[in-house]
Amino acid sequence: MLEASHEPKWTSVRVKPDPESSTSRDACMAALFAVGAQGVHEDGLMLVTHFPPGTDLEAVHSALTEADEQVTIETAPVPDIDWSEAWKSRITSHELGSLTVTPPWLAEGRDPARTIVIEPGMAFGTGEHATTRGVVRLLPSRLRAGDTVADLGAGSAVLAIAAAKLGAARVYAIELDGEAIPDAEANVQRNGVADRVHVFEADAAALLPLVAPVQLVLANIISSVLIELLPVIAMSLTDGGTAILSGILYEERDTMLQVLDAHGWTVLGEDAEDIWWSVSIAKA
Repeated sequence: MLEASHEPKWTSVRVKPDPESSTSRDACMAALFAVGAQGVHEDGLMLVTHFPPGTDLEAVHSALTEADEQVTIETAPVPDIDWSEAWKSRITSHELGSLTVTPPWLAEGRDPARTIVIEPGMAFGTGEHATTRGVVRLLPSRLRAGDTVADLGAGSAVLAIAAAKLGAARVYAIELDGEAIPDAEANVQRNGVADRVHVFEADAAALLPLVAPVQLVLANIISSVLIELLPVIAMSLTDGGTAILSGILYEERDTMLQVLDAHGWTVLGEDAEDIWWSVSIAKA
């Protein structure tokens, strides 16, 4: 069991999700945010965050083990540091083709038309995760000016904003987590695309058919959910429409390719970074 330090120090929490589980990593990250983490850094297979003095570390432990019984948790006191500022050093700008994803404090002097400014917050999607970057890299080859796009599991709305900046006429950013909605709406406003990006709190499978037809679907979600969504994505696309899927571990690539083939999809392009795989697809 974890023991809280009696000293007024921050606590470092390092989490190793179950490498045998395709859902453990996302579940552990969600658990950390749910118990108050303000940011999570990926260090190889580890998820790293820091909690302030007075944090109920037993609650952190319980949330993580509930998310994944096989999780490994390491804690250690850290020197007294103003983490409210120090964590910013871990967030960088990412040059992704013609677009840059950056936090506000690194945005000065950049071309607003080609810059996506995301305030790191509770919602997933700051450009720090390889799955986000994979979709943004694949996006220009699939998006045509004037397209209507649906972003499923939109999180911070970073991908919806990217689509708007690349020429989409209308983007539906659909997110089930109500706590992510204020961040998504603030990011849409911050990036000047509120006239094109519309944020909805809803289940993607239920709402997507209601906003269809769309020319492009973006979905950065765990692979098991992606597989469940494939039929509704197919029925919601226009003729010639495409989709970009991410949130898939590279070790799942072969299995995912078999599933896509069985559902009648053709692979148009792939992107791989670290342990993650992204793919653009079209109905055969």
